[in-house]
Amino acid sequence: MRSTDAPVRHETWLWLAQRASAVVLAACVVVHLATIVLAVRGGLTAAEILGRTRGSLGWLVFYSIFVVAVAIHAPIGLRAIVREMTAWRGRSLDVAMLAAAVLLAWLGWRAIGGLFA
Repeated sequence: MRSTDAPVRHETWLWLAQRASAVVLAACVVVHLATIVLAVRGGLTAAEILGRTRGSLGWLVFYSIFVVAVAIHAPIGLRAIVREMTAWRGRSLDVAMLAAAVLLAWLGWRAIGGLFA
């Protein structure tokens, strides 16, 4: 393997992760919004919706997948934007985006914990 292969491989994996997470996010957003619309049209209040989701393993798994997809997708996209609009490159940018991914995952799981505990 040549020394120039590693950065190309890294960028390829990021590209694939970005696209795969986009597919998952698209499905999650559709399910999330459809559920909200149907629940509200059915006359449910926010408290009633939370009462129905609390303790539901299915919704816990669904929203956990949603959070993981966001934590993967957003930092990769932000990394691309930062690289396009600034001179910031290299390991420090990758570490910063990894920190953003960890922060998004932590915040998402905290929200899930509040909803499903």
